[in-house]
Amino acid sequence: MIMIDDILVSDELKEVYFACNLSACKGDCCVLGDAGAPLEEKEISILEDYIDEIKPYMSSKGREAVELMGVFDYDTDAEYVTRLVDDEECAFVYEENGISLCAIEKAWLDGKIKFQKPVSCHLYPIRLSKVGDYTAINYNKWSICKPALKNGRKFDEPLYKYLKTPLVRKFGAEWYEKLCIAMEQKF
Repeated sequence: MIMIDDILVSDELKEVYFACNLSACKGDCCVLGDAGAPLEEKEISILEDYIDEIKPYMSSKGREAVELMGVFDYDTDAEYVTRLVDDEECAFVYEENGISLCAIEKAWLDGKIKFQKPVSCHLYPIRLSKVGDYTAINYNKWSICKPALKNGRKFDEPLYKYLKTPLVRKFGAEWYEKLCIAMEQKF
């Protein structure tokens, strides 16, 4: 691990090569699992504000779940997460050509809202966690992402470069530049 300001960064961000391959994985990271995507508290109110613009893109089951129970839930650690459908699929998923996609992001792409998607989704396959007073960035290894690992090698794309946009979104451009320098010096 390396420390950039007050952020602990796993060496795997340099060691793991990754580039999503939706045609191979079918977006299964959005439909498999035991909890929704982690949400920051401020993202809950953003989703609530934009839900009417997002609903047209959602599946009927997703719309029903959100209408009945709201846009968020709590995971087993009492952290905020997106609402699930049938205890597995994110309520904000829709399917297009056999691939699971994000209704929030689709509304953003269509210019209906000014919020791309939860930052945890944008950062995936890395996850943020608290370690004392620090935030830790770790790679979340999951078998459904095997095609992305192959793709990452094919395109010579280390994880920290593949995730430049969401890392800048979360931590800022100056922090990301420090990360790049540290990653290049470390190896």
